[in-house]
Amino acid sequence: MYRFLVSRRWLTYFGLAIVFAIACVLLSRWQMARLDEAKANIDLVTRNYDAAPVPFAQAAGDFVSMRTESEWKQIELRGSYDTAQTRVVRNRPNSGQPGYEVVVPFRLDSGQTVVVDRGWLPIGNKEAGRPDAVPAPPAGPTTVVVRLRPSEPALDRGAPEGQLASIDLPGFAQQLPYPVLAGAYGMLASESPAPAQTPASLPKPQPDEGMHLSYALQWLAFAVLMFIGFGYAARQQAKNDAIDAAAETAAAAAAAELDHREPADAGTNDAAAGSSREDARRAASEAAARAARFAPRKKRRPTTEEEEDALLDAQGFH
Repeated sequence: MYRFLVSRRWLTYFGLAIVFAIACVLLSRWQMARLDEAKANIDLVTRNYDAAPVPFAQAAGDFVSMRTESEWKQIELRGSYDTAQTRVVRNRPNSGQPGYEVVVPFRLDSGQTVVVDRGWLPIGNKEAGRPDAVPAPPAGPTTVVVRLRPSEPALDRGAPEGQLASIDLPGFAQQLPYPVLAGAYGMLASESPAPAQTPASLPKPQPDEGMHLSYALQWLAFAVLMFIGFGYAARQQAKNDAIDAAAETAAAAAAAELDHREPADAGTNDAAAGSSREDARRAASEAAARAARFAPRKKRRPTTEEEEDALLDAQGFH
């Protein structure tokens, strides 16, 4: 009944099903890889975010070219802010609210300069496109603790004077009269002495593995469903072929029976005619049996005795 599966058409269908299943498996593995990345990021935040600060001397290389494992690590800096070079970074939402982030160069006692993100400010009401006020950092010698963050990519859009489109450290460095370590910047954790007013602190990243595991399982399910659909289509084809064959053989058997009832011509071999009729009947019977395999089985209705026994069982009499 399933000899049609070796035809070119059905082999093509099967090949397409295999290609689709392979694509689904690859997409599932890609989602699992993204899940591993999300878990790695969560572990990184958990390990570094609240760890004890280390001196700048131990992390100077990360400000030049930050290692992935150093992100969110706390670094202690000593020096002073260059408030004249303060910038606000545009389009920085926080908790669903639009606003800005404030970045200020911090000149270390060692003579090097890094960029510190002091926090977030809401959009202003006095002048469109600018915060109402930018709180000044501490004046003079200051000790700050920052968390390492990588330089952001440059955006293909400009910004008004005194503002940045992103924390693109190489781009910011071009606006300054002195060199800046452009591999990473520091997100402010604390300042000493503490100023009277500060921008709002940026929130700690929340652990979120995302929907990657669910998506991975869905892609695997799609791969399995493709073969289930292929099997269902093959069974439907076999069913239709069996019904067509049963109809053809039944018609042939009826024609043979009709020929037998007509007057025989002279010289006709009655034995051969009878054998032909038997073959036609046998073929019709076999075809009907094959077609009957695809007929849905009727659910047997329980007898009266079985219904009574079930009722007694439910009432606890058995």
